Amino acid sequence: MRIDVERIFNAALDLLEDPGVRMEHDQLCDLLLSNGAMMGNGPNVIKFPRQLVKEKIALCPSTVHFADRFNKGKPVTPEAMEPVIWSVPGLNIYEHGKIRPLVSSDLPRWARLLHRLENVDGIFSYAMEDVPAKASDVVGLNLIAQNSTKHIRVLCSSPESADVMVRMKRVVGDYPWFSIGFTAHGPLRWTRLALDIFRRTAGSNIPITINGEPMAGVSGPVTLAGSSAVGTAEILAGVVLNQILEPGRPCIFNLGLAHVLDMRYATAVTGGPENALYAAAAAQLGRYLSIPSGSWVSTESMMPDSQASLEKMFGYATHLQQHSSLIWSVGQLESEMTVSPAQAVLDDEMITYAKRYMRSMEVNDESLAVDVIREVGIAGSFLEHDHTLDHYRSEFFEPKVLFRKRRMDWEEAGSPSAAETAERMADKLADEPAVHGLTEEQIKELDTLTDNFVKGVKD
Repeated sequence: MRIDVERIFNAALDLLEDPGVRMEHDQLCDLLLSNGAMMGNGPNVIKFPRQLVKEKIALCPSTVHFADRFNKGKPVTPEAMEPVIWSVPGLNIYEHGKIRPLVSSDLPRWARLLHRLENVDGIFSYAMEDVPAKASDVVGLNLIAQNSTKHIRVLCSSPESADVMVRMKRVVGDYPWFSIGFTAHGPLRWTRLALDIFRRTAGSNIPITINGEPMAGVSGPVTLAGSSAVGTAEILAGVVLNQILEPGRPCIFNLGLAHVLDMRYATAVTGGPENALYAAAAAQLGRYLSIPSGSWVSTESMMPDSQASLEKMFGYATHLQQHSSLIWSVGQLESEMTVSPAQAVLDDEMITYAKRYMRSMEVNDESLAVDVIREVGIAGSFLEHDHTLDHYRSEFFEPKVLFRKRRMDWEEAGSPSAAETAERMADKLADEPAVHGLTEEQIKELDTLTDNFVKGVKD
């Protein structure tokens, strides 16, 4: 599938020149104007000349490193033969058949579960009902850091907390062990909150996901191409500003979060075929611009069920086929309102399944095995042959959740659904000890920074 992303890009450049983008931050508007942008028709409306946009895009690294606690991790590239996969933010948790608001005591167990899922490269923080809203990012960063060594994606809350997180970064190490991001509140508008977080985190080598998230029919044209143009213009405005603030800052072109409005029920749709098309546009635009792309795999389902399986399996397959650079998805339900431990385990299984399909069929002398076939002969068996032992693990997908035994075995186990099996696995993994790689001194410093900030917010 090839999308005409050059026309989408040029349409976005047209929008950046006229009418421009509202940048709701006086100081940063002045900075943009002093770097070649132009004043638009209205307060804080900035027009971005084509040449300025192209110059700043060229400063973005084509390879972005989302480090783990040991400064390792997969590189993220526009080609993305091996994408980086994260969990998701959320407000609620669904487990054991019930839903409730997320609280801070949930996050350590969630992090320990995700730490042990093979296909999860990064862990997203989320909102917590018992934590002040302006401090949820600081608290989340600390809790995840003490329960996993994987990369952390912070859910940004306030400019003041951004200052604290920059200090926390230095406690653990001056490498990108966590990242941030923000979404334009369109159409064609960046809020002061987002812009101030960009400003306060600049110069600290913190990768940033710049999100254009138009809803087709509401904050973007109902046509997918038109809303893609709006989202692209929003992202590029964010890229230009970030490259002025910190030349060479690692940026992710995240158009894949775009979604559509269900015209019958007036709800956001994040798990439809249109969302996969946005992901394809994001991936292809990323390659066109030589910037890694971002997207999500989502579902509108309220629980781990057949709808979630349909929407998310299609999402994983299409995202991998399009070589999306960065995908957040694991554990997501209810259009990213809810996380589910059981769904996280099922997602991990789906990703392994889809990756095996994407590896395709290797055809060479060893895999064709003509000599082996002759050796076994007509009406023989390959089961005992060394060739089978040497290759079956790499050749076959081996599920952890999906059931492949006989009916009598299933009945003896209590006739569990795949979701029930996944729930039990999730409980077991979440209860295992934390692995964090931090020293006692680092933990103490992180706790002190967190406690002091939370106390200040409450006061």
